[in-house]
Amino acid sequence: MLQVTVLPVTDFQQNCTLVVCDQTQQAALTDPGGDIEMLKQAVAESGGHMQKIILTHGHLDHCAAARVLADFYGVPIEGPHIADDFWIQQLPSHSAQYGFKNWGVFTPDRWLNDGDTVRLGASVLDVYHCPGHTPGHVVFVEAKQRLAWVGDVIFSGSVGRTDFPRGNAADLVASIRGKLFPLGDDIQFIPGHGPDSTFGRERLNNPYVSDDAVR
Repeated sequence: MLQVTVLPVTDFQQNCTLVVCDQTQQAALTDPGGDIEMLKQAVAESGGHMQKIILTHGHLDHCAAARVLADFYGVPIEGPHIADDFWIQQLPSHSAQYGFKNWGVFTPDRWLNDGDTVRLGASVLDVYHCPGHTPGHVVFVEAKQRLAWVGDVIFSGSVGRTDFPRGNAADLVASIRGKLFPLGDDIQFIPGHGPDSTFGRERLNNPYVSDDAVR
């Protein structure tokens, strides 16, 4: 089983997570957007052995610190889908725009596609390409544990913005209702911001993508 610690980072309070396999102590960080020293301390206190950095998409608050941390631990970066490369290429200008440290451009060690898997210790994360918020957004699902990392695709009571370059509202709805909701109402998800929820709760109550909202 994966032990998960949510670590909000940056002024955007983005939900980076520290994920540790309780059988092997192999560890990963998902969506490290900043606050490097805090993340390093969390890793050290966990006793986990870092194996990889995992990214859902290329926005600044989700990926800006990925290369620095990957180099520090000597581990690969996996994700997102290559369609988000144009976002990663803009990290320096977006860092300046939002008053962040001047993060450099990087290339993930492995771009991910729909149907890929990411392994961490005894667990396997299934990869779902879920465009809409960004064209290369991916979602990770640990099917046995019934747990998902959804980035900015869906939130408790809301969905990701689609007014950014190459965002698409129809694609976002199709990603949520066509790929995520069919995985099961019982799946708990950790969003990129705010509290967790379940696909079932959002299917019933989310004002943007619930069954009632799309009728």
